[in-house]
Amino acid sequence: MASTAQVSIVGLGPAGIDRLAADAKSILLDLDATVVLRTTHHPTAAAIATQRDVTTCDDLYDTLPEFDEVYEAIAERVIVAASRRRVVYAVPGSAVVGERAVGMIVARCREIGIAVDVYPGLSFLDLAYIAVSIDPITDGVQVLDARDLPDPLPLHIPTLITQVDSPLRASDVSLALTRTLDPEAPITILDALGDDDEVVEVTTAAALARYAGGSRTTVFVPASSSGILGLIATNRILRETCPWDKKQTHHTLLTHLVEEAYETADAIASLPVGAPEGDADFGAYAEVEEELGDLLLQVVFHATLASEAGAFDVDEVAEGIRRKLVARHPHVFGDVSVEDADEVLANWEELKQKEKGRTSLMDDVPVGMPGIARATKVQNRARSVGFDWSDIEDVVDVLRGEIDELVEAGSDAEAVASELGDVLFSAVNIGRHLGVDPEVALRGSVDRFMQRFRLMEEAFISTGTSMREASNEMLENAWENAKETLS
Repeated sequence: MASTAQVSIVGLGPAGIDRLAADAKSILLDLDATVVLRTTHHPTAAAIATQRDVTTCDDLYDTLPEFDEVYEAIAERVIVAASRRRVVYAVPGSAVVGERAVGMIVARCREIGIAVDVYPGLSFLDLAYIAVSIDPITDGVQVLDARDLPDPLPLHIPTLITQVDSPLRASDVSLALTRTLDPEAPITILDALGDDDEVVEVTTAAALARYAGGSRTTVFVPASSSGILGLIATNRILRETCPWDKKQTHHTLLTHLVEEAYETADAIASLPVGAPEGDADFGAYAEVEEELGDLLLQVVFHATLASEAGAFDVDEVAEGIRRKLVARHPHVFGDVSVEDADEVLANWEELKQKEKGRTSLMDDVPVGMPGIARATKVQNRARSVGFDWSDIEDVVDVLRGEIDELVEAGSDAEAVASELGDVLFSAVNIGRHLGVDPEVALRGSVDRFMQRFRLMEEAFISTGTSMREASNEMLENAWENAKETLS
């Protein structure tokens, strides 16, 4: 009898038993060992099951809701069996490729002193490389799990997406690909590699949605300049080859950055209040998507110029803000406790003050910011240390008082300017307390005024009357009619 404290892990290869190594086959057919198959849904596993008694783990896949639970249960089943006699645990393909339970088994065997050896076996990846003619080192390749695709999905190098194990999974992969790829972009379906009826079919990213994926289905996606990495690569190409792009500097691009920021703000203002909650306005979101793209290009372009100067590149920009987010959210990434959003804001400002070496919360508020945005920023900073009104009625009373002081200023131009500023500052404060962005609110009012004024113009034109010659009463009536029409 073989030792009862030994586990052999065997890779069954990608296809039939004829591709199984002689030593692995001998181990699997050793009747002195218990053979545990991860699944019988594999040609070699099915063949072994006809030649001897085996234990399978298919029941675990059928009864447990999460894959993590399945892997834990498989490892436990193998370890329990190994306490009684030698165990051979067999898995499809290579034992060291995509087999999480194998790692768990090896770790537990070492912990409790069970001898373990591994016979890796031929991986389906080797057959996939041959089928699509790629060298994983020369060409570069990434292998992804269809059950857990990254978001965003990088496709800048050749990609193999494994575990496309059902029609629904194939549809999900198709959707993920066509978010950035053209629906007609070519992809290759690889199925049952190594079998006589293997599938190596070139189709499209969209057509993949109609494929009946199975346990041995993999999708190959050629490298593509798409998504965020594609944007970065395209911008660099343009910088090297396009006469306009080659001439640009940080300062010549500054106007474009500001313009794109304002256009993005306009697009966002058209979204329903409270978005993304409620029913999505996809027409408005399409505009936001386009404007965010234009703004993102400006960020990428400036990072490209900075990389030419040897200062930083776009990846360092992303990593810098990622680290900042982690550092300023100790209640998420650390052990700090917070009760509400106000406490989060207070922590944020305190951490920022320490990072930047401020002596005052009012330091480094950009002078060039638009007035409303600057007022909101300084009010929020004051709020972070509790200097704020707690009741909206108090804020409204302050606004009334500032209006009275404006009236009392009379004809003193300097006093009027000062008091008008206080009125506007107080109006911003009201918007902040109501949870309304005053900049967005003002933009909405301007837009409504423009629409109503156009209606007034049209009304006077239709009657052949000049607005310049109209009486105040006529103008007021036309304005009220326009307001009623566009209420």
